[in-house]
Amino acid sequence: MQKRFEELTGGRLVEGYGLTEASPVTHVNPIDEPGKNRSGSIGVPISDTDARIVDVETGSTDLPPGKVGELVVRGPQIMLGYWNDPTESRLVLRNGWLYTGDIATMDSDGYFRIVDRKKDIINVSGFKVWPREVEDVLYEHPAVKNCAAVTAPDATSGEVVKVFVTLQDQYKGHVTADDIITFCKTKLADYKAPRIVDFRDTLPTSSVGKILRRKLREPSQE
Repeated sequence: MQKRFEELTGGRLVEGYGLTEASPVTHVNPIDEPGKNRSGSIGVPISDTDARIVDVETGSTDLPPGKVGELVVRGPQIMLGYWNDPTESRLVLRNGWLYTGDIATMDSDGYFRIVDRKKDIINVSGFKVWPREVEDVLYEHPAVKNCAAVTAPDATSGEVVKVFVTLQDQYKGHVTADDIITFCKTKLADYKAPRIVDFRDTLPTSSVGKILRRKLREPSQE
């Protein structure tokens, strides 16, 4: 989409990152240096902002470049806390650092990439599965229009990957759950491949079109 936009308009899309708790920007690709704009990356921390990748379990151990962990940030734009909610504030603000809840990596040049949301991690027999990784593979299937990967309980492995899929019109009635699962197994480790496929006509979205995984995890959506 980015490439197509730039071809049509002659302009440039520059990716960045932020959240309400950071007022809201913490990262951006270099705006005035096109050669340093890395597609798929949120860029580097903005002025006076520090960022680290820490171990998801401990929340304290810094991880080396290329390793997946939680993104934590600090800077003058970080909030003081949630209004009238000291308990939640203590969970996300620790020693001056804001724990974003986003899973990310940092490369050796200091560019960051978002992997997924911490709360969306799927734990299959102790192995972590990032929903976005599964979704990216699903979108390679020509029949898939929209999709979302969530956790589902399992008596043996604790959790398994469940996917919700909407199909392109010309494929409706011609693609089965087994077709989707088999396709994913050719591109993912077995434990990452979906065990359950739920075909839907539509998926719940936010006001800006983002698919809401939390809505799909609710019992009313099963």
